Order: sequence, then structure tokens, then C-alpha cells
Amino acid sequence: MRGDEHADIIIDGRLFRSVERNCFDVDRRIAECDRLGVDVQVLSTVPVMFSYWAQPRDALALARHLNDHIAECVRARPDRFVGLGTVPLQDPDLAIAEMERCMTELGMRGIEIGTHVNDWNLDDPALFPFFERAAALGAALFVHPWDMVGKERMPRYFLPWLVGMPAETSLAICSLIFGGVLDRLPGLRVCFAHGGGSFPMTLGRIDHAFEARPDLTQVSTQRRPRDQARQIYLDALVHDAAVLRYLVEQFGSDRVALGSDYPFPLGETRPGELIISCAFAPEVEADLLGRTAARFLGLTPKGKP
Repeated sequence: MRGDEHADIIIDGRLFRSVERNCFDVDRRIAECDRLGVDVQVLSTVPVMFSYWAQPRDALALARHLNDHIAECVRARPDRFVGLGTVPLQDPDLAIAEMERCMTELGMRGIEIGTHVNDWNLDDPALFPFFERAAALGAALFVHPWDMVGKERMPRYFLPWLVGMPAETSLAICSLIFGGVLDRLPGLRVCFAHGGGSFPMTLGRIDHAFEARPDLTQVSTQRRPRDQARQIYLDALVHDAAVLRYLVEQFGSDRVALGSDYPFPLGETRPGELIISCAFAPEVEADLLGRTAARFLGLTPKGKP
């Protein structure tokens, strides 16, 4: 720790990450939101804290601590914050119980989960009861990549974040589609970080494979990937105007929401700047800057978007 502003996290004698005060200080966050023109911020835990690798009861204890803290922040400033919880998905029964607590006792709008749970992809039958209960509760699920696929081949150049995360997210979306999870749960609200990773740009290939190799791709669902993809939400954090316009064209502005990755370096310096720079029609811009997020979270939009 250097003063009150900066902390270095050391794991096994090596620097893992430097954390600024805005990662955990409510007043600092509100001040920065005011400076950046952000009306409401959705709080969720840092994905490395999912702790899916841990013993389930230990992960539950950590999740409860994190969830209680986020709920406390939201209670302190309900006009500025909305909360998403975290759950020990390595034990779906414990995860369901904690999700129910988040939704019914803590007043959260949903749960943040990872793109996989150890050896389980998101289509694993063990996870379906969790998704089924999330749909019944009306819990929004925000999916963020973690523990990226192929990381052992990406030790340099920040590649796990540049290549691994987009691939990891595409793997998660394809798992939900081809595994029939979205088909079986049409009311499930699920949003994927970073514009859905590499999935949107490979949707044509994915859709073609569904027709070309039905023996492999249609074992759990007979609905085209492109049709199922219209059920999901994506955030707009893609750092490229042409890509953002493509997302809006393919998925609709009612399925693309502002994402910031705050307060980490791959986020937008000024949230919403890319959206505004695209000069979308007012209704589209209003969706992207706030209304879509409100719908995803099950909130009634009020005031300006």
C-alpha cells in the first residue's frame, strides 16, 4: 500500500495487480461518476474473486461477504448504485440459495458469473437448475470471462486479455446456444461483457455450421444460433465504432448496453464516448446509454437515459 490511494496485490511473491482506491471507495466512485457524467453504476465483484476453485463452503462465505458489502453500498446510495451478486457456482445448490438471498433479502438485480466453472462449460447439466431458478426469480445474469482458455500458450503481450477473453466469451455463448439452455429458458436474461467477445464476428460461421453439420450442432437444440442470439444482451465496450454499429445492426439497440470495465485499464476513459461518437438516432442512443441496461436489470427507466 502506498498512502491511501494505491495497493499492490502480491501472489506467490509476484505482482498480480495494482488496485486504486476507486475499486472499493464509494465516495471516490461517486465523485468520478459525477466527473464522467455517469448517473447510475452497476456494482459487481472483480471476476478473480469468483473463487470457483475453492471448497464450496469457503467460496460461499466469501460470496456472502462480498454480497453484503455491495448491498451496503447500494443501500447507502440507491440513487447511484445497483448491485449484482456473486455465488459459488461449483456447488449449484449453494449457488441457488445465495442467489435467492441476493434477490429476496439484499435487493440485488441479478448475479455476475464466469464464462465457465472449472471443467464445466455453461451447458453442463449440473448448472441448468441454477439457470432455471435465475429465470424464475427474474435475476439478470452478467457473464464475465475469467481463467481464460489457452492461457498457457499466452504468457506474453497481455494476450490472455486480448485473445483469451474474447474467445472465452464466445465459448460461453456457444455453450448456452448449442446446449439448448437459451432454447429451454426463453425468459432468461443474460448479458455478456466486452461486446460478446469474438462471438458476434463469427456468428455467420457458427450459423453456417449449424446447417452444415447438424449431426454435431443440433444434438440439443434445433433453433438456429442467429435466432437464439437475439435473446442475449451484450455490452458496448468494443473500442471500435464500426464494430459497435455492427452489434446494433445484428442484435438491435434494445440488446446492447453501455459497459465501462471501470476502473480497469481496458475500459473506456469516458464511459459512453464511443456510443455518442457514432451519432446514432436519438432512440438508439437512448437505448445504448441507459434504457437497455434498465430493461436487462428489470428496472423501470426514469429520467434521462
